Amino acid sequence: MLFFGLGSLFYVTILLINAVAVLSEDRFLARIGMTSSSSADQQGFGAPRDNDSIKAKLVNMISSVRTLMRIPLMLINTLMIIYLLVLG
Repeated sequence: MLFFGLGSLFYVTILLINAVAVLSEDRFLARIGMTSSSSADQQGFGAPRDNDSIKAKLVNMISSVRTLMRIPLMLINTLMIIYLLVLG
């Protein structure tokens, strides 16, 4: 019974990571001011960056997921598709 819940949790986690990975910085994130360059534009040269705010942490997390998880997500998604096609 416990393993069925872990499988669903795995699917949900992969879907959420996919959702973050496909966010377009030009189309979506720029409109709501969540780009990495938008936080740098608001501050002057040499000013301390605000890395403690929730918005800055979210921007860093989104850019990290988009950068680091691109290749592993392709592999994981391929394996999930094959698994779902074979075992349903």
